[in-house]
Amino acid sequence: MTDSFLSLGLSETVANQLKELGFTEPTTIQSQAIPQLLAGRDVVGQSQTGTGKTAAFSLPILDRIDVQNPAVQALILTPTRELALQVTQAIRTFNTDRRLGILTVYGGQAIDLQIRRLRSGSAVVVGTPGRVIDLLNRGNLKLDQVKWLVLDEADEMLSMGFIDDVEKILSQLPVERQTAFFSATMPPVIRSLVSRFLKSPATVSVEQPKAAPTRINQEVYFIPRGWSKAKALQPILELEDPESAIVFVRTRKAAAELTSQLQAAGHSVDEYHGDLNQSQRERLLQRFRQNKVRWIVATDIAARGLDVDDLTHVINYDLPDSVENYIHRIGRTGRAGKTGTAISLIQPMERRKLQLIERRVRQSLKICPIPTRAQIERRYLEKLQTKVREALTGERMASFLPIVSQLGEEYDSHAIAAAALQMVYDQTRPAWLGEPEQQVDDRSSVPKPRLNRQPKTSVTPAPTPNH
Repeated sequence: MTDSFLSLGLSETVANQLKELGFTEPTTIQSQAIPQLLAGRDVVGQSQTGTGKTAAFSLPILDRIDVQNPAVQALILTPTRELALQVTQAIRTFNTDRRLGILTVYGGQAIDLQIRRLRSGSAVVVGTPGRVIDLLNRGNLKLDQVKWLVLDEADEMLSMGFIDDVEKILSQLPVERQTAFFSATMPPVIRSLVSRFLKSPATVSVEQPKAAPTRINQEVYFIPRGWSKAKALQPILELEDPESAIVFVRTRKAAAELTSQLQAAGHSVDEYHGDLNQSQRERLLQRFRQNKVRWIVATDIAARGLDVDDLTHVINYDLPDSVENYIHRIGRTGRAGKTGTAISLIQPMERRKLQLIERRVRQSLKICPIPTRAQIERRYLEKLQTKVREALTGERMASFLPIVSQLGEEYDSHAIAAAALQMVYDQTRPAWLGEPEQQVDDRSSVPKPRLNRQPKTSVTPAPTPNH
């Protein structure tokens, strides 16, 4: 492994640190970008999330930065604070010299704290454009000694309206510097920035890596006519019963409404949105990782940087605008060789989006019918039977035997057990199961079978950790 990274031009110290961290081989983007950056060239990298681009730009910086100089030497711009924190954590993991100051600056955290950290010396600054502009305007962030500028997820900067701030920051940097742009796509505005602010850049382009077979099971549920998405999601969740899930919605309002509905139904769920301050986000994420909250409802922007191991389900309550975002979303499950499930709720008018997704993943997604009440009832009875078996081997059962003995003088033991199970079942099953069942008789909402294409569980690329 060490020889592989050494062959890219990295120092033995950095290569040995990577070996300690368990990195076996450079990814394609790292193999292409690292030698160019070490050679002093500007770089434009077109790659998806999960290709290892964070290491691609941070390792050359760590290899060449002057740890004895406390001035800001490297500035890394990211579109969100979640991504900024994720990049910072990765750099700290790669770093071997404790003298190197690494600072994250973003809105939502007290600016005075960030100013104090800048004054004490931070050679590497990772930040969002808005907070970087604030610190520049206050005169607390000095860029005159910056040698490296990295723009991470440039297309997201564009879609979130940060390009003007990015241009303002670029215009205040020293002319003699090294610049790297990384972006999943290259729209004209980004290409214009490249032509104006980069010098004869080397271009590297990496396709999304393929995942191991059967890693992500992709399922589609068409919403029946007259049904709301919330109504359709209810039986799906009851049947699937995800251990841990992220439910993606389009807006902050939708996140709040869906979270409220799921909580009212008795589910362990909370919302993750842009109105939470950083400490609130971190507390929620910690609760999620500790299984104190099973499901999170989030928007795409809020969920950036929300990295959780062992995520069993990703649910597209609202389909994303782009196929690439679909890939990014579902790639959060099925990691580290484990299987995961991606569920998408689709309105009849969204069939075109489904076709685009299938074309991108080159597979047919499995179309499933909305679970019936009988299926859910059967699922609850199976869970109840499992709990009874566990209770029969537990120590607390003995304290209830006198009650059974007393009742046994009047009733059959089987009847007593059945009555007890009925009480537990009535208290734990969802209240809506007691309501009249609405039949799914609108066959126009379900697509006709596709000729010569056998339905099957599909798989898709799951991004590797972005290091």
